[in-house]
Amino acid sequence: MEVMRILHMNKGNGETSYAKNSIVQSNIISLGRRVMDEALKKLMIRNSEILSFGIADLGCSSGPNSLLSISNIVETIQNLCHDLDRPVPELSLSLNDLPSNDFNYIFASLPEFYDRVKKRDNNYESLGFEHGSGGPCFVSAVPGSFYGRLFPRRSLHFVHSSSSLHWLSQVPCGEVNKKDGVVITADLDNRGKIYLSKTSPKSAHKVYALQFQTDFSVFLRSRSEELVPGGRMVLSFLGRSSPDPTTEESCYQWELLAQALMSLAKEGIIEEENIDAFNAPYYAASPEELKMAIEKEGSFSIDRLEISPVDWEGGSISDDSYDIVRFKPEALASGRRVAKTIRAVVEPMLEPTFGQKVMDELFERYAKLVGEYVYVSSPRYTIVIVSLLRMD
Repeated sequence: MEVMRILHMNKGNGETSYAKNSIVQSNIISLGRRVMDEALKKLMIRNSEILSFGIADLGCSSGPNSLLSISNIVETIQNLCHDLDRPVPELSLSLNDLPSNDFNYIFASLPEFYDRVKKRDNNYESLGFEHGSGGPCFVSAVPGSFYGRLFPRRSLHFVHSSSSLHWLSQVPCGEVNKKDGVVITADLDNRGKIYLSKTSPKSAHKVYALQFQTDFSVFLRSRSEELVPGGRMVLSFLGRSSPDPTTEESCYQWELLAQALMSLAKEGIIEEENIDAFNAPYYAASPEELKMAIEKEGSFSIDRLEISPVDWEGGSISDDSYDIVRFKPEALASGRRVAKTIRAVVEPMLEPTFGQKVMDELFERYAKLVGEYVYVSSPRYTIVIVSLLRMD
């Protein structure tokens, strides 16, 4: 699977588009807002002489969320500068995603973004957007993988990423062996599944964890070059609270999708061999795995690390109030909404292997499976939010 080519959300503005089905990701951005505001405040207080502020949002995607994060960042900086009685610095805002992302959607949304900033600021000229030209706020797109360098050395002060770092740079390979001095990489043995599950072999657990550690280390090393000393990062993504990577919080959405695919295979609509060959480039990391990678890389210290559960539609939940009773029609309707959200994200990955013609049937079956599961359970995602300081 060529991740650089197929890892993008459903494009456009149709019924199955990411633009129409990204409320979960929007809620995750909101969930991390307090930690982001705290990090920006510490950064601004420490750096009173910043004249040009380099900001990057990594994995911006497309749709209404693509400009939500930088809009929040600009608002927070405006408010902080007002409170600190200092002028707003020049802002360089870089939006990053893979080249296959729908950047045209983002470019078409920029005039509306500038208008929102203008309306939000009573003293519009204090931000520098004179005559609607954009003033000292410069927005640019930087296509490329964040598992590698994207920006010049020490050009950034703040990096943000939401709902992105659970995606890996590649599908993990099987265990690597050497024979006669030649490295042999086996295919990942995870038959009947498309991600880790209770029935996956331990070798699959091992290579997924190793791929995450490799990728996240490269991510940290790349950002350490690009951030100024004292710069900050706030990252939020799907993870898990348990050391076990096969708990329902970290993998059951994939388990149900595998069941839907297997039902198609049993009817001869798709080939079971294609399911065996497909594995998602995804990993829900635990806090311990994050800490280990951060400490090993050595350029960052953890300022804050939080875990927040949300339901499969993105709603915040608390452990003592989430055992809710649903009526069957309500659960099935929830299943349809969840399926549309998942489809908007994973359909471009599935189409090259299983074909576009089966997607409607696949996600109808998936919606029913999710609805039945929601009726008898209280599924949740675990959101990991980590605030990091680039050490001097």
